[in-house]
Order: sequence, then C-alpha cells, then structure tokens
Amino acid sequence: MADISEARLLNDQLCVAVYHANKLFNHFYTKTLRPFHLTYAQYITLCALWERDGQNVRELGEQLALDSGTLTPLLRRLETNGWVHRQRSKKDERQVNIFLTAMGQEKRDEIYATVTECMSLLEYEDSDYAKARADVRDLADRLAKIDDHQLLRVSDNAN
Repeated sequence: MADISEARLLNDQLCVAVYHANKLFNHFYTKTLRPFHLTYAQYITLCALWERDGQNVRELGEQLALDSGTLTPLLRRLETNGWVHRQRSKKDERQVNIFLTAMGQEKRDEIYATVTECMSLLEYEDSDYAKARADVRDLADRLAKIDDHQLLRVSDNAN
C-alpha cells in the first residue's frame, strides 16, 4: 500500500469510488424498480421476506441494517401498496410480524427476472460478480471492525 501520509487525489480514494458506485447503483435500482413502484429499500425488504416470510420488525431491521425509524414507515408504505401485511405476534403482543400478501408472493419471479436482466447489463462473468461482491463485503467487514474509540484516537493524534 502507498504511503498513507501522502495527500491522496480525490479519484485515488476508495471512499470516493464506493460513494460514486453507490450513487450509480441507486440510480440503477430507481429505474429498474420503477415499473413495480418500489424503492431499493422496499425491494431488499421484500427479498428478505421472500427468503423467510413472517419475520418480525426487529429481525428485518437487523438483516437489512435499517433502524426502526426507517423500517416502520417503509413497511407501512409496503402494506398500503398491497405488498405485505403486519400482524401482532400472538406469543408477544409487543412484536409485529411481517407477512407477504398474495401479490407480494406472486410478483417475486417477475421482479427477480427484471433485476437479473438489468444486472446483466453490467456484463460481469459469474466469477467476477462473485469477486466484486466478496470484495465489497470484505470492505464492509473491515469498516465494521473499527470502533469509535479507534477513530477518535486517530483524529486526536491529528491535532
């Protein structure tokens, strides 16, 4: 790795590359999901439910890395638009479980087909796609391991 004490040009910084890719992915998914009237956050919520229907709000939030302040209105919109229904747990009234509606179940294959077709525009070979996904997950894991105390120590040393 290069000497990190050297000033880095904007386009040489990993954070800029990730930020730019994230903006482009947001645009990609906005266009791809428009026919279904879904946002990206709603799409990944449906994906989680397609894998395991009936999760409670806390489980969904943990799986999707979304806090309840983001997830609750998102689930309300999905319910209003007929994708899911919310139901209080019979075991614990404090928990709300989320279930796909018939429409939510029926649209799965169509949505997956559309997203897959659009993803093919990236022209990734399967192995390259898997490597890119693994590299991004590795980056996320490395970032997650850094705690606030470490960041404060580094920034305090800069002063």
